[in-house]
Amino acid sequence: MDMSVGEVAARAGIKVSALHFYEQKRLITSWRNQGNQRRYDRSILRRLAVIKAAQEVGLTLEEIAQSLSHLPKHQAPNRKQWEAMASSWHDMLEHRIQQLKALQDDLGGCIGCGCLSMDSCAIYNPKDIRAETFKGKTLLTAPEEWSAEGQSESE
Repeated sequence: MDMSVGEVAARAGIKVSALHFYEQKRLITSWRNQGNQRRYDRSILRRLAVIKAAQEVGLTLEEIAQSLSHLPKHQAPNRKQWEAMASSWHDMLEHRIQQLKALQDDLGGCIGCGCLSMDSCAIYNPKDIRAETFKGKTLLTAPEEWSAEGQSESE
């Protein structure tokens, strides 16, 4: 059974504009009937529920799209397919939880790179030893060898 964009929006509890946005981002697909109106398969409701749940736990639209790209477009995925996707999300979320815990544990001493005391900063490296091996965002936790080298050189 196919559904109109208004029916899908009402059943899923989202705005029509959100459906268009999700379609633009290739999270969902539709087709056009003879009257050039968008139509969706009924299984889109489950897909939308998964998208909303993934957003609630902090996954990006790109991460969601990557996972959904392996699932059938116009039919509900089977249990095994959903479980495989959920397993990959579990691993991503577990990694993020560990990063947040590390930041929480060190919150008093340092938030990212905004140190209040360069003498007691766990990431501090006076001779810029990280410049040769690391480019990009500041790490939430520095490898032990950087901390040990930085401390021994600054003492």
